[in-house]
Amino acid sequence: MSLLGIDAGTTGCKAVVFRDDGTVTASGYVEYDVTRPETGWEELDSELVWQRIRDQLRHVVHAANESRPLDPIRCVAVSSLGEAVVPVSRDRRILGPSLLNSDARGAEYLESLAGLIPDETLYAINGNVLGNHYSLTKLMWLRDHRPELWRQTFKFLHWGPFISFMLGADPAVDYSLANRTLLFDLNARSWSSDLLECSRIDGDKLPRTVPSGTPIGTVSAETAGDLGLPRDALIVSGAHDQCANAVGCGVTRAGTAMYGMGTFICIVPVFAERRPATSMMPIGLNTEHHAVPGRFVSFIYNQGGSLVKWYRNTFAGAEHRAAVESGGEDIYPALFGELPLHPSPVLVLPHFTATGPPHFITSSCGVMAGLHLDTTRGDVLKGILEGTAYYLRECVERLPEAGLDIGEFRAVGGGSRSDAWVQLSADILGRPFSRPRVTEAGALGAAILAGVGAGVFVSAEEGASHMVTVEHSFEPDPQRGAEYSRRYALYRELWPRLRDFLPRLS
Repeated sequence: MSLLGIDAGTTGCKAVVFRDDGTVTASGYVEYDVTRPETGWEELDSELVWQRIRDQLRHVVHAANESRPLDPIRCVAVSSLGEAVVPVSRDRRILGPSLLNSDARGAEYLESLAGLIPDETLYAINGNVLGNHYSLTKLMWLRDHRPELWRQTFKFLHWGPFISFMLGADPAVDYSLANRTLLFDLNARSWSSDLLECSRIDGDKLPRTVPSGTPIGTVSAETAGDLGLPRDALIVSGAHDQCANAVGCGVTRAGTAMYGMGTFICIVPVFAERRPATSMMPIGLNTEHHAVPGRFVSFIYNQGGSLVKWYRNTFAGAEHRAAVESGGEDIYPALFGELPLHPSPVLVLPHFTATGPPHFITSSCGVMAGLHLDTTRGDVLKGILEGTAYYLRECVERLPEAGLDIGEFRAVGGGSRSDAWVQLSADILGRPFSRPRVTEAGALGAAILAGVGAGVFVSAEEGASHMVTVEHSFEPDPQRGAEYSRRYALYRELWPRLRDFLPRLS
């Protein structure tokens, strides 16, 4: 059976058709841009993005039908970015743009919400603390500043449910994406009447909540004819992209974690029971339903991939532009080929942008220490990679405080294609890493969930066992690990020593 997995991100969408053994039969990727109508506003043109995704799906489905005409696509599911929602009408018209989590609109509601919903209360219900990057404050802004749009809107749908809805599904959101609104009750697995009342959000504007892997409709006749899909192709609820990534690399059981190496370096540990807020909140850890029933996840992250892109543009910009203009290969492999074998002499504080848990620092800036006249750009790049791993290690070391531990990491994302980067991560964190054959795991995770909904697999665990293949394993090197521990101790001194100085440079 052929399964279609769609992975919609902030600036691009992947669509991949898999056989039920994990073999790829067709794939495609389309990019789109974030628009900024005013200072501080960041949104997606929902109509334009949907047109591009639809065109891409048409191309991918056609390619799959050409390569396997006797094996049509039987089911589809979508993995997507969190928080951002799209307003739609009952007759599936797109009514407006989609405000991204980075959009400044809605921040004015934080103070009043904090008085109504203390962080401890909100965490007990939703597993998160208040912030303007969630859907809630954006919905409040639309209600108060776009009343006509609010009145016309049938449902506000996250991008996964939105794409599914436009294909023909009923309006339904899985638990992991529902959690990104701040309006979802983790224990009740439904919208929280208390949170809706406090924020004065009409719950009828939200879709019903369902577990990941739930059938939510079939492709409409019009869409099937346009895209080349069978009319009875099943549409299945997907997941928040990080949860789908975890499924797509086989991270389904407690004690394992995904190590996503994209724009964000994101560790996603899996655990079986909710942990007390008193042990999670001091480490800055949220709680979210996994795409696997009976499992929860949290997110430990920084923008390490963005730092690597900054390095490429700053230290190898001319080479990169020349490669792009000539249609040549990506220059990342050449840059990573310059990494020294030993730990870098350059120590980097990776505060180039706001950081993630456990500190969520916004008043700092990046630092490079240990520069000499014989420092190479390979030293600088490796220092950046090490610095982002040191930052993550601080939170990983505190996981036992919350009753969590990680025995193994599964590396995915574009950065995981670098053996050197994965190996230094294993050495610094002191845990074994493995890398699956398919490293772009979001679409694969969505396809596995589609297979669960269609009855191809009994569970996400079974689907992962059939479709995820480990390609390579990385064991931490004790000698390098000891040297990294010494360097890590120095790293831990940087921010405390510079805490009062760096904000004056920002």
